Amino acid sequence: MLTILGFAMIATFLVLIMTKKMSPIAALVLIPALFCVAAGKGAHLGDYVIDGVTGLAPTAAMLMFAIVYFGVMIDVGLFDPVVRGILRFCKADPMRVVVGTAALAAIVSLDGDGSTTFMITVSAMYPLYKRLGMSLVVMTGVAAMANGVMNTVPWGGPTARAATALKLDAADIFVPMIPALLVGLLGVLGLAYVLGLRERRRLGALRIADDESVETKETVLVGAGAGAGAGGGRLGKRPVGGGTGEADGGDDDGDLLKGLDPDRPTLRPRLYWFNALLTGTLITAMILELLPIPVLFLLGAALALSVNYPRLPDQKARIAAHADNVLNVSGMVFAAAVFTGVLQGTGMIDSMAGRLVDTVPEGLGPHMALVTGVLSLPLTYFMSNDGFYFGVLPVLAEAGAAHGVTPLEMARASLVGQPLHMSSPLVPAVYVLVGMARVEFGDHTRFVVKWAALTCLLILTAGILFGTI
Repeated sequence: MLTILGFAMIATFLVLIMTKKMSPIAALVLIPALFCVAAGKGAHLGDYVIDGVTGLAPTAAMLMFAIVYFGVMIDVGLFDPVVRGILRFCKADPMRVVVGTAALAAIVSLDGDGSTTFMITVSAMYPLYKRLGMSLVVMTGVAAMANGVMNTVPWGGPTARAATALKLDAADIFVPMIPALLVGLLGVLGLAYVLGLRERRRLGALRIADDESVETKETVLVGAGAGAGAGGGRLGKRPVGGGTGEADGGDDDGDLLKGLDPDRPTLRPRLYWFNALLTGTLITAMILELLPIPVLFLLGAALALSVNYPRLPDQKARIAAHADNVLNVSGMVFAAAVFTGVLQGTGMIDSMAGRLVDTVPEGLGPHMALVTGVLSLPLTYFMSNDGFYFGVLPVLAEAGAAHGVTPLEMARASLVGQPLHMSSPLVPAVYVLVGMARVEFGDHTRFVVKWAALTCLLILTAGILFGTI
């Protein structure tokens, strides 16, 4: 009975969020509460939720302060010189432009938000692609794959979800995966190089007039989270399309390409090296595990706000500018406490895992991490991260545990599908990408799926060779 209820709960959750009948947060709370009552254990619902919230509080804190920290770093202009440097590197060489696209998308992805990454990347690179007559699906494909690899940072979403679902430390999942993810990122850069050479052969290395080049490098700057008067991270007058790739009238790209004003009041150029040193120190401390990641980002966010914006009203404005992202992500984590708490507390997860173990061939049991890595490609493409990490991964992890595969190995293997996931039709950010680039979603999909799947398999292979999966 518990097995049937468990699978029914997961199926109901997946259907409702994939058909957009309910928001993920509402579905994570209401569906398990309903099935908990159906299982005859409604009286214990409060205990299950409290246990879940207690275990997930550190993950929620990490996400909250990581979003604030990287939002502030973009506000103060930490990444602006990187954008300008990449654009100078690109010049008018198609090969450099494509490699620069991958590098820029990877760097900006450190903020953990796909929509922001795509707005920054497309705004910076689109003028070069247009002036050189380059393929725009190359730009969208390379940007999506680079973002997919970097989306695995602990504050980006998938790692936090895996840690939340399996009650693990995000650092224990992510840090050992860094070598494999670097191999995946190098694979994306290598693919960008090959695609760039193809574009160079097709077009040749053209010359852009000096005044146009300067305009592209100096005025098309972008960022996220600026407050009023600084553009607020919004696009210009032209609305972003829904993935059709059609322009909304005319050929004037000016409004579409304007990101944040390079003279926005949130910039702190005199503190650039302080912010760079702070970010480098923070990432180094995270890799070395000097302190728990939530504590590092809590300290980092407090220090970044206090030094860059010593006036209290300015600090409040920066926090308010990123409040939507903070609320959405932390709300999702706490809502997941209900889902995972009910699955665990009622015994549904154990019952489902037992049934799954019975169906797994004996020869595949010890290789459940590899099975999970392969399954993560189609499953994260055809369902949301919420559905996969909260609905499917716990069941796979329990099945793996029965064969001696640790939850950490299962969690790491579950990350490898992210380069493909970022082009899923269920990911809202991909519509920002294709809409700004004016690329048909179908064209983007046909181009990127094979390359993204290859990148996923490269990460999986590297993870196995490095012994982390």
